[in-house]
Amino acid sequence: MVTLKQLRDLKRSEFEDAADGWGDTSNRASSARDRVDNEMLLKIRKTQKGEAADTAAAALKQLSSNYQYIHAECGLIRTALNGLASELGSPQRKLKDALADAENLKFTVNDDGSVHYETKVPLAPDAGSARAGSDNAPRLLKPTDANQAKAEGIADAIADALDEANRIDASYARTLGRLGTNSDLKVTEAMWADAGRDLKAVRKTAGDFLPEGDIPNGKSPAENKAWWENLPKEDQDQYAAMYPASVGALDGIPSSVRDDANRVVLAETHGKTEQQLNQWKQKEPTKYGQYYDPYTGRPLKNAMVETEAWKAWNEEERRLKGSLKGMDAINARFNQTGKNELPEAYLLNFDTKGNGHAVVANGNPDTASDTAVFVPGTDSKLEGAKDQITRMTRLWQEAEGMPGGGDVSTVTWIGYDAPQGVIPEAMSKSFAHEGAPRLNQFLDGVQTAQGGPDASHTTVIGHSYGSTVVGDASIKGDLAADDIVVAGSPGMLVGHARDLDVGAEHTWSEAASTIKDGVPAGGKVAMLGGSGVYTTEEWHGVPSEITVTMDVVPSDRGFGANIMQTDSNDHGGYWDTESVSLKNQAAVVTENYDKVERG
Repeated sequence: MVTLKQLRDLKRSEFEDAADGWGDTSNRASSARDRVDNEMLLKIRKTQKGEAADTAAAALKQLSSNYQYIHAECGLIRTALNGLASELGSPQRKLKDALADAENLKFTVNDDGSVHYETKVPLAPDAGSARAGSDNAPRLLKPTDANQAKAEGIADAIADALDEANRIDASYARTLGRLGTNSDLKVTEAMWADAGRDLKAVRKTAGDFLPEGDIPNGKSPAENKAWWENLPKEDQDQYAAMYPASVGALDGIPSSVRDDANRVVLAETHGKTEQQLNQWKQKEPTKYGQYYDPYTGRPLKNAMVETEAWKAWNEEERRLKGSLKGMDAINARFNQTGKNELPEAYLLNFDTKGNGHAVVANGNPDTASDTAVFVPGTDSKLEGAKDQITRMTRLWQEAEGMPGGGDVSTVTWIGYDAPQGVIPEAMSKSFAHEGAPRLNQFLDGVQTAQGGPDASHTTVIGHSYGSTVVGDASIKGDLAADDIVVAGSPGMLVGHARDLDVGAEHTWSEAASTIKDGVPAGGKVAMLGGSGVYTTEEWHGVPSEITVTMDVVPSDRGFGANIMQTDSNDHGGYWDTESVSLKNQAAVVTENYDKVERG
């Protein structure tokens, strides 16, 4: 319990000094993780092979996770202590003001908060003392002269200050009390799940000290960047510690900041989801039940059917497993850094809302001279992140070997809610309409973080329905890109490449034959292209002027895009290793246009 003397003499700066110490520990842990990942692990993966190398890499990976955990937890302790110091300022000021008033009136304030004053009017035995109005707090016993009201007001103010201080103290004591861990050197999934609960506890307690509402929401990347850059370094660290998901989603701020924040979210979400899955498995209901004849209502002998309860349970189990599969794919990419010269990976966005979203970059796009952003199509979601990430990993490797391709970043953008089936979802334009603003926001953010439109050459790559999203983004705003590449496109909602922001000269198309990839033809049926008007001066050698209007897609020569050769054998083969399709994309990404094999 906070006493009058403790609150009066409290040195809040001591809490702030302690917070600085925890903050320093958090920052040191973050720096240590970076060194483990980008110096020690990177070198081992680049130069060593074999069982010993694998064992060393596994140990360093665990060490990296430990440092990340320390970084997250110590960051929360720092913020909680700063919040405690800040919030205790209000009751301390109230107390000191009340004590100053008492001193000015020559009243005496006792250690228990009671107020004693001199009176010249005959009083009852207890007169001359004032206590605040509660059963256990100071209370005026015999109000009989002019000093009585003043004394009561001072006593009430003291009691209010002490009550407020004790509420704050109790709240922070509970929160800080749960910010503990065991002495094991191995940070487990359960510990990361608990870290997520710690985060919620600190938010609840210190939310008034550091409101989430101060973080820009719905603002432009330029506004996000300005807000971030105007924060003191300590506040930047505290916002990232308290609200990693919100900070990690801010387009326009440095990729390294977003990556640090999103990795914490990923680790905590993975731990929580794994716990949920383990608990869910214990709740499996009976799978099969008796099947009844729909006409007679009689049970059919040896006829069983899956129960509705089990179907619902199975659907949730599949969802949890799918989320874990996607998260494991992201972690797998982290673990590939250094192998086959792969650069560090950056997690620029992550969540499990709906079908889940993830944005993973090979190399830092903020400093890249050439940047490629890949927009996948139908069925893309967090669960299938592995294939999409692999495509951009292969593109990075191919582009890095191109002339002038030494500083490339390739980004997998699973940042919109893609259609999860061909019919009827992928035949609708609504998914493109909803995804386009998100894509524009992300591209603007990349450009803002890079320092402007001239800082990097940017290529947007749309596969399948992803190209429809790219087309809609180009229609709706100033697409922050220099080139557009589409593969297996069902249409871009425009009739000619000149209608896209980059123009026909910088629009490139790859599409296998219809028998190998029927999506472009299907896009015409779904009318995801645009109207193209063609005029011919002869028909089968007979002079004749005929005008035809039809739905066109990028693989049609009438669309006006640069047609590139492809050796893909199906709708997904445009990123096969050593393929002409992949090499052509790499040539565009690195501005080696003369190396593109045209169709």
